[in-house]
Amino acid sequence: MSDDYESYDYDDEEAVVSRSEIKRHMLALQALGERLVGLKPAQWEAFGFSEGMLDALQESLRIKSHNAMRRHIRRLGKLLSKEDTEKVELLFKRMDDRAMQDTQRFHRIEHWRDRLIDGDDKTLSDLLDICPNIDVQHVRQLIRSSKKERELAKPSAAQRKLFKYLRELEID
Repeated sequence: MSDDYESYDYDDEEAVVSRSEIKRHMLALQALGERLVGLKPAQWEAFGFSEGMLDALQESLRIKSHNAMRRHIRRLGKLLSKEDTEKVELLFKRMDDRAMQDTQRFHRIEHWRDRLIDGDDKTLSDLLDICPNIDVQHVRQLIRSSKKERELAKPSAAQRKLFKYLRELEID
């Protein structure tokens, strides 16, 4: 009885692990394919895909059915296994980083707008230290209009104008 136990072959367990790994890899490729479908066709050129992959991506534009798209994404995953996925992941990482930086910049500009509206002349002088080329008179007018809009509970047109002006200043 102990001879049977000692001769137990562990290869079956390793095969299960490797199949699981293959499945995780294919699911990751399908997720990449799904992200690719969400991009604009002009962005696909930056990835340097083969012609077959580009054709499959173009085909995804014509698919309307949810189930058909799921099948197509599985197909894209298989096609991606023949492509340079490290390059694809790197380009997506750069896109994500750029989007995160844009979001952070957006929040910084919002913060400056709110500080200018809620603050005093000290806040405006802080902004002048960072960006000396601003039109102070224009900014003060936008601040006054924004405060008045808040008091009267009107739509915030002046706040949007102030935000737009601050965004054009390239505040960082």
